[in-house]
Amino acid sequence: MSDIETFYEVMRRQGITRRSFLKFCSLTAAALGLGPTFAPQIANAMETKPRTPVLWLHGLECTCCSESFIRSAHPLVKDVVLSMISLDYDDTLMASAGHHAEAILEETMEKYKGEYILAVEGNPPLNEDGMFCIVGGKPFLDQLKRASKNAKAVIAWGSCASWGCVQAARPNPTQAVPIHKVITDKPIIKVPGCPPIAEVMTGVITYMLTFGKLPELDRQGRPKMFYGQRIHDKCYRRPHFDAGQFVESWDDDAARKGYCLYKVGCKGPTTYNACSTVRWNEGTSFPIQAGHGCIGCSEDGFWDKGSFYNRLTDIHQFGIEQNADEIGTAVAGGVGAAIAAHAAVSAIRQATRKDEKEEQA
Repeated sequence: MSDIETFYEVMRRQGITRRSFLKFCSLTAAALGLGPTFAPQIANAMETKPRTPVLWLHGLECTCCSESFIRSAHPLVKDVVLSMISLDYDDTLMASAGHHAEAILEETMEKYKGEYILAVEGNPPLNEDGMFCIVGGKPFLDQLKRASKNAKAVIAWGSCASWGCVQAARPNPTQAVPIHKVITDKPIIKVPGCPPIAEVMTGVITYMLTFGKLPELDRQGRPKMFYGQRIHDKCYRRPHFDAGQFVESWDDDAARKGYCLYKVGCKGPTTYNACSTVRWNEGTSFPIQAGHGCIGCSEDGFWDKGSFYNRLTDIHQFGIEQNADEIGTAVAGGVGAAIAAHAAVSAIRQATRKDEKEEQA
């Protein structure tokens, strides 16, 4: 792979100064949630390691993952695509098309056996031998199997590739399945979401390039650095949840005050993602901040769990001991008990003082 330039060589050729390069490494470390001591490691990786060839395939999907990816700000997607990795094939973003594009795919798979990363957006349908999704005149199912054979690792972009998503919703006539049902002999990094956050997508690629390994994954195969906490844990509306202050109906006074959206269907307490910390559109906002509850789009099976506005009336999960109704009742009961206790203590004190005065007299 010596014929592929390093990231630093590409930046220098583009006129980027050493100072700007080091600043980029520091910002990248911060975006990944790493301390400043990791910036030199990132710089060393960028200076010495060749850019990693990436093949990006598209199955049954709506392209929302690509739409999210190209809007990354930290790092900018142009730096990822043009400098950090060698995006050799992506039939949505590449200039080539038709036979020329397919020839590039074949050439990359042959030239960089065991070295390229396979990124998959969407999923394969199994019914009728995969004929419900055709790419380059052949079933996507066949393309996926062939491309994964010599890949170093596989990234499942979005909930379609990770879980199946709406294509696999009941009754699933095409028999669409997540890619781990087809690829069983390769490490798969699942980056779910519909779509995933842009900086989460570029962050996963940056981590793999920097450290030469997969990020630490949870039991479902998701990077812990981005999927290690529930949205509820870092949500700015969490104090209202703890205080029993909830939006009861859309556009009521509680909604205008920014109270918790739990009772109108928010799935934040059961959804693992970085929405409440990384947020969207360069950290501008996220659905809950915009007034709409989380629909749990990064969780397996969210599409078949009924209305997005059905409340989670019973949660038995670490960190949430009571449901919304019980919390509200407990808060009201706690206030009443506190008032009663205060009144009792005051009465005892007044009686004690009266007895002391009588004794002194």
